[in-house]
Amino acid sequence: MAKRRDIEREVLGTIGELAASRLPTAELFGELHALLRGPLGFDGGCWHGTDPVTGFPTSTVASGLDPAGFEQAVRLELQGEDATTFEAIRAAGQRVQSVGRATDGHLERSVRYRELLQPCGYGDELRINFDLGGGRWGSAAFMRENGRDPYDLPELRLAARIATPVGAALRAAHRASLWPTRTAPPALAPAVAVLDAHGRLRSADVAARDLISRMAEPGGLVLGVPSGFLTVARQAARTGRPAEVRVCTPDGQWLALHATALDGPSDGVAVIATPVSPVQHLPLAVLAHGLSPREQQVALHAVRGTSTKDIAALLHLTVPTVQQHVGAILDKTGTRTRRELVTLLMAGHLPTLGLPPA
Repeated sequence: MAKRRDIEREVLGTIGELAASRLPTAELFGELHALLRGPLGFDGGCWHGTDPVTGFPTSTVASGLDPAGFEQAVRLELQGEDATTFEAIRAAGQRVQSVGRATDGHLERSVRYRELLQPCGYGDELRINFDLGGGRWGSAAFMRENGRDPYDLPELRLAARIATPVGAALRAAHRASLWPTRTAPPALAPAVAVLDAHGRLRSADVAARDLISRMAEPGGLVLGVPSGFLTVARQAARTGRPAEVRVCTPDGQWLALHATALDGPSDGVAVIATPVSPVQHLPLAVLAHGLSPREQQVALHAVRGTSTKDIAALLHLTVPTVQQHVGAILDKTGTRTRRELVTLLMAGHLPTLGLPPA
């Protein structure tokens, strides 16, 4: 027991150091994968960066998995027919779940197990959401080969304990990405790609091909498109309505991916990439700076230009309480005035300050 506690203490300490290092998300996932493989005892793993607002997967770092199965994995994730989809785990008020525990040891009850895990030679699977402060910063799935024992309660407890510090590390990585890099990425005109019904790239303009190349993921996807393209396209195809996700490119450019199904079932889905607008940037910045729910409400009213007195009336607070919240918001965001706060939250930079707060 003491040994397990020592392992947990060491793991949590290392995660804290990684959070302070402000690594890009893909590099952070690589470090976390190596760190957790022993303590959690998995044979294959898949890490996802997500749109912090919607939770849709937008990037993937995988080990021990066949990229050819990724489209099926996205389909199973979004159709919502399994108790261990990331959204189902979240809806149940949990951060962690395993297929074994969700099915009371009867893995064959799980659609994911029957259609994805078992054909790939895997048995139990452990899944984690890295949600923190209202933001959905990432998720991960860890698979064990068939024949191995299922995940036990102490392992699930360890997974639950790491969820918060990993969420904090991912939030720090997102916060850093919201600031312009020293070498700004090239300006992006609207980029258009068309995916077929199976998620394969059918056609693309020059801008889209350049973007897909820039967003190429470790290991690559046989379908020819990054995770974000496939996720938003599958969502639009599934619902028959336009879908949207926010995604950060490896060179630090935040984009909005818009998807809409074309006329017929066999016509595929069009995905259009554009730079995020100030309105799309706002929730990213509010979540990334770790504002409390009440501070988020105050900040949103401040961005609209609402006076302190009016904010107090709208939120049923006293004026001094609103002033305290504004002071906390300025402190957390590293800004000095409302004008600087609005510039930071809406445009991602400060006109008079240098680097963002750590």
